[in-house]
Amino acid sequence: MARKFDQSRRLQRRAEQMIPGGVNSPVRAFRAVGGDPPFIVRGQGSHIWDADGNDYIDYVGSWGPLILGHAPPTVVEAVILAARNGTSFGASTPAEADLAEVVLSAFPHMQKVRFVNSGPRLRCRQFAWLALTRNVSTS
Repeated sequence: MARKFDQSRRLQRRAEQMIPGGVNSPVRAFRAVGGDPPFIVRGQGSHIWDADGNDYIDYVGSWGPLILGHAPPTVVEAVILAARNGTSFGASTPAEADLAEVVLSAFPHMQKVRFVNSGPRLRCRQFAWLALTRNVSTS
């Protein structure tokens, strides 16, 4: 059965009016490989669905963080409970130390951990660490 992509194509054209290539990540750009990029509207467990109702097995898992799948009830409940106290503060919270404690207990060889929210920030921190510990010039 042929898949339909009418809604995804319409959403792609709309996105291209405001976002270069219609995507916020070069990884999701389809022009180089051909085909129609699906616009995902929901996920449950290991499956995702696009705006046209096509069902896919999600082998990407949001590049790692969805190891429990999409919208597991216990995670959804925990997010709702946490959001009731606020969603982001730009300041330290007890939950950061709680999470660090869990991570360090799983990896006893590690002494400390730092959480970052993007690959570029991680690379900047790695470069800074190398520069400081190996006396590497940053110019």
